[in-house]
Amino acid sequence: MSFIELLNQTDGERHFSFEVLPPLKGSGTDALFRTIDKLRVFNPLYINITTHHSEYVYNELPSGLLERRRVRRRPGTIAIAAAIQQKYGIPVIPHVICSGTTIENIEYELLDLQFLGISHLLLLRGDKAADEKTFTPTPGGHAHTTDLIAQVNRFNEGFFADGTPIKCPGTAFNYGVACYPEKHEEAPNMEQDMAHLKTKQDLGAQYAVTQMFFDNQKYFDFVRKAREMGITIPIIPGIKPVAKRSQLTMVPKTFHCDIPEELAAEMVKCKTDEEVRQLGVEWTTQQCLDLYAHGVRNIHFYTVSAVESVREVAAKLM
Repeated sequence: MSFIELLNQTDGERHFSFEVLPPLKGSGTDALFRTIDKLRVFNPLYINITTHHSEYVYNELPSGLLERRRVRRRPGTIAIAAAIQQKYGIPVIPHVICSGTTIENIEYELLDLQFLGISHLLLLRGDKAADEKTFTPTPGGHAHTTDLIAQVNRFNEGFFADGTPIKCPGTAFNYGVACYPEKHEEAPNMEQDMAHLKTKQDLGAQYAVTQMFFDNQKYFDFVRKAREMGITIPIIPGIKPVAKRSQLTMVPKTFHCDIPEELAAEMVKCKTDEEVRQLGVEWTTQQCLDLYAHGVRNIHFYTVSAVESVREVAAKLM
C-alpha cells in the first residue's frame, strides 16, 4: 500500500498521526509504549519514529580540558519501528536522515527496513550540530535531502549506491519530506525554499509534513502558494500544543516559527506551566477544528513533552 492509499483509506473521516522518539540508550521501551497506549485508542493512521545518529558531546577531562567525541543517544529507530508495527499493528514511518551517518550505513538501513516489510519513509537532512553554524555532512554522507532521495530512488530501481545491481530487489519504498510554512531557517527566502520542495516532489516525494506552526493562516497561505507553483502532493500540517511558560521564547528561537500575538498574550498571563498546558490544549483543539473545517484530512502531532496535551486534544476531536 502506498502512502497515498494509506491516507485515502478512510473516506473523508478525521484522522491523525503522531511522532515518537526512540528511547534513550539503555532506557528500555516501557515509556515509549505507554505513550503509544495513550494515543492508539484514537486510531492513529500511522506513527513516525525519529532517527538520531551520532552527535558530538564534550566531556571534561581531569586536566580540565574538554574532550570532543561522538555518541549516539537514541539508537534503535528501525528496531523500534518493527516493534511498534508488531505489537500494535499500526503502520510505521521511520525517519531516514543524512545527519551523522554515511551513504553505506543508509544502505544498510534500507536493507533492514525492507527485510522487515517497512516501506514508508520520511526522508530528511537532519539538524546541524549544536556547535555548527551550517550543516556539515558526515564524511561519506549526504549534504542534502535531494541526495538522499536520489539514493532511495536508485535503491528502488534495483541498484546499490556504488552501482552494483541488487540481486533480489524487494518492495520499493515510498517517502515523504519536510516543509516549512514559515521558511527553513537556512533558506534565503520563501520562494527558494518552496522551489526546493517542488524539486523533492519532482524527484518522487509523495507527501510533505510541515514544521509545527501556531497560526493556521500561515499554513493556508503556504498551501495556496505551493499549488500555484505546481506542488500537488498532500501537505500534512504538523501541530504541537504549547505546554510550558518557557516555550514563549524557546519555540520561536529553536523551531523558527512565530507564536501569534493572541496566543502569546494569553501565555504571558499564565502563572504556571499547567495553566499554559491547558491554554495549549484549547488553542490546539481550535486550530485542529479549523484545519478539518478547511478540508484537511490528516493532522500530524509532535508529542515530545506534550503527550498528555495531545491525548486531550485527540479526545476532543475524535
